[in-house]
Amino acid sequence: MKTLTLLRHAKSGWDDKVVRDVDRPLNSKGKRAAACVGRHWRDLRLSFDHVVASPAVRVHETIAELSSGYGETIAPVVDRRIYLASAVTLLDVIHELPEGAERVLMIGHNPGLEDLVLMLVPDKASDALRDTVEEKFPTASTAELTFDGAWVEVAQNTATLTRFIRPRDLDPALGPDQD
Repeated sequence: MKTLTLLRHAKSGWDDKVVRDVDRPLNSKGKRAAACVGRHWRDLRLSFDHVVASPAVRVHETIAELSSGYGETIAPVVDRRIYLASAVTLLDVIHELPEGAERVLMIGHNPGLEDLVLMLVPDKASDALRDTVEEKFPTASTAELTFDGAWVEVAQNTATLTRFIRPRDLDPALGPDQD
C-alpha cells in the first residue's frame, strides 16, 4: 500500500515587498503553524521515504519550520511543476514517483492540492474527512491518502483519505483570524 501525504505551505506574508510570487515568505503565524504541525507529525511518528516540493520560498520556509518541530531534517526533491500546479499536473508528478517509495510527502499549493484530494478520493455521503477538505484546505494542513497498487496507477476515485490535520485543530490560536 502506498501512502501520499500532502502538505499545503504555511501562511505566507503579503506585506513583504517581493517582485515575484514565488519569492513570497512565510509570516509569523505561518512559522508557528508549520512548527506545530511538525511536532504533531513527530507525535504521530509519521515518516517519509521520498519528499517532493515546490520551489517557492514559502514552501522551503515551511519545510524549515516543520523540520524544527518534527525533529528531523526534511530534504525534498524540488519539482518546478508543483509550483501553483493544477490537480492534473500534480497527478503527473505522482505517476513519476519512484516505485520503491512507499511513503511520499508532497509539499505545494492550493487550489491544486485541495482539487487533487477531491479528485482522488471518492465522494461518499459518509466521508466527513473529505467533506472537511471540500470546505477548505487551509495553509499548513496535511492530508494523508492511501492507495493500492503502483504510483503510475493512481487515478480518480482510487484513494482513501486516512487523515486531515488543520493547524487550528492542534492549536485554536492558529485558526482563521477574527475580525
